[in-house]
Amino acid sequence: MSFDYGHKYTLQNVAQQTPLYAAASGVEFVRIQWVDMTNAIRYRVVPIACLEKLFDSLRPGVAIVRCTLGMAYMTLADGFSPIGDVMGFFQKMALIQGPEDQPTVSTNLCPRTNLQRIIDDARDRAGVEFLVGFESEFILLKSANTLEAVNTHGYGINHALTPGSIEAQVMEEISHALKDAGIELQMYHSEAASGQYEFVTGPLPPLESADALIHTRETITNIAARHGLRATLAPRLYMDGPGSSCHTHLSIHPRDPPPPATATAESQSAPPPQESSFLAGLLAHLPAITAFTLPQTSSYGRMVDGVWAGGTYVSWGTENREAPVRLCNAASRSARNFELRFVDGLANPYLALASIFGAGTLGVKAKQPLTHADCSTLSAAEMDDAARKAAGVTTRMSLNLDESRKALAGDAALQEVLGEELVEKYLSLNKALSEAMDAGTEEEAVARLIESY
Repeated sequence: MSFDYGHKYTLQNVAQQTPLYAAASGVEFVRIQWVDMTNAIRYRVVPIACLEKLFDSLRPGVAIVRCTLGMAYMTLADGFSPIGDVMGFFQKMALIQGPEDQPTVSTNLCPRTNLQRIIDDARDRAGVEFLVGFESEFILLKSANTLEAVNTHGYGINHALTPGSIEAQVMEEISHALKDAGIELQMYHSEAASGQYEFVTGPLPPLESADALIHTRETITNIAARHGLRATLAPRLYMDGPGSSCHTHLSIHPRDPPPPATATAESQSAPPPQESSFLAGLLAHLPAITAFTLPQTSSYGRMVDGVWAGGTYVSWGTENREAPVRLCNAASRSARNFELRFVDGLANPYLALASIFGAGTLGVKAKQPLTHADCSTLSAAEMDDAARKAAGVTTRMSLNLDESRKALAGDAALQEVLGEELVEKYLSLNKALSEAMDAGTEEEAVARLIESY
């Protein structure tokens, strides 16, 4: 194994060269980008000429100081040190041994690496694979320094996309940019809050879908900024209106599909065994999962009963928007999927999906029976205690961030799946993040949230 990395400069090769493909592509700089556990998108900008030199080295990549993984806003969480580097690759290559003979191609604290590990385990040991699509909701503000939305129009209304308006222009530019990037845009429209819009992007395998979501968010915020607007993922800016989420649609696919059978009305409506067990595992660990999917204090202003946000009871329901898990297109074997309504735009999508698929895969491996009934006619909040008990709805969602963190700290099975080190460091980092983001007055905290997300 070699410790040799980086481009080798000599007296003979320091002369400036014209990059081979820069002139044709028009690209002059490249971002080396990663998403940390606080869902902050970080990157370095590298000129094409330097990038080509790195590609020619024995180990194409750059090193970042290890404490970068523990940064929360402008503070460093407990348990992180400025000593040591994390070395990443531009592409998949052979393992390179680092200090103390440890591989440096990945780190246990990399959200993306952990998601891939969990997806591989689900495929290889549980026999299931997944597709994931996202709804990206956001609010367009007139600037980063105000709570004033670009308009006060409502859900799906034509006036929210009036030709010639700045918001219509921004939305059209975003849609073209997503298409040019190869991301399937299924639709976009105005949402119910002032200045609120949504892009719906098509399904992909989990890792690729999370990558596409990050690119979608960057596209939205950058194009909005180019027009002097601020696009924010803040979960609920206006308490008299609905919040912004990141509804996550997933479908479950057997690695080895059974032979086709004659469909009956009963077989069409009944969930397949692996799907039932996945849902059972997901619901069993849901109070802990929200430490990843609803990761900040402000996340819980959206998750209340009666506002179509998924409610406060661990439950599921066919076409029920007041359940945290909604079954969509239930009668269609080809289009049925689960909509997870307990995810918002503050969540790191790699960690969110890792916790979701990790919990669900536990259920599949154990062939866990589904004890929650389909809440397809009433939400759990509308039922009395006896009706909830009869439906198997016996657990509340975590109602605030502290409850979510405590649930995660007490969920040994989920910790084992995700890795005890990752969970330990995440809990420390999340605590530091909430202290930093919530500091000062409510107005200061909201301004900080808009600035950061």
